[in-house]
Amino acid sequence: MSSGMVNSQTVIDDDQMGAWYMYFFTKKFKDSQFGIQGDYQVRNWNLGGDLEQLLLRTGVTYQPKNTNVTFTQGYAFIATGEFGEGNSTFPEHRIYQEALLPQKVGSRFYLSHRFRFEQRWLENQNFRTRYRYNLSINVPLNGLELKKGIVYLALFNEVFINGQTEIGDGRTVQLFDRNRFYAGLGYGFRDNLRMQLGMMNQTTTAFTKPQVQIGFHHSF
Repeated sequence: MSSGMVNSQTVIDDDQMGAWYMYFFTKKFKDSQFGIQGDYQVRNWNLGGDLEQLLLRTGVTYQPKNTNVTFTQGYAFIATGEFGEGNSTFPEHRIYQEALLPQKVGSRFYLSHRFRFEQRWLENQNFRTRYRYNLSINVPLNGLELKKGIVYLALFNEVFINGQTEIGDGRTVQLFDRNRFYAGLGYGFRDNLRMQLGMMNQTTTAFTKPQVQIGFHHSF
């Protein structure tokens, strides 16, 4: 990946528009500090048909009493496809720990700080870890709360740092893994169901690529 390729023969087209289709959910168990959360994503190198990744992630959440901080322990399975005409994929199994800290600034700026630590098992590579920090901001445009009928501006930036540089068989990666910047608009279909449409620019050591994102955010 550090050479600018997915493998030794395939060079990624930085100018080709990609698309990610996503569903996020959270559920708190009644009268409990525990819950579950997850996201299921289909990511394409193009607008559809050329699979970049299938990601299935679910975790158990815990919110200490008298706080708004949520901790998560979870598992993810990822199948990554090669760019272009090939159909082969390689698997990754991942365990992660996460802390989510929401913050409200003023009357309408909803911030969220997410810290995530990942333990990764990738095919034909050594065991790896990664650190991630995501700052997201939602700003309601026709009201003050993120609820039914509200249109809002959605922004985030997330940086990824590798825990190791040696990945086996003499191969190395940089400490910097990637950065994702996103801007979009969201709409509340219900108080607990929102949809977002936006653009993300992803920069890695191998490529920089634009991607359309369509996502549903559901709490129940």
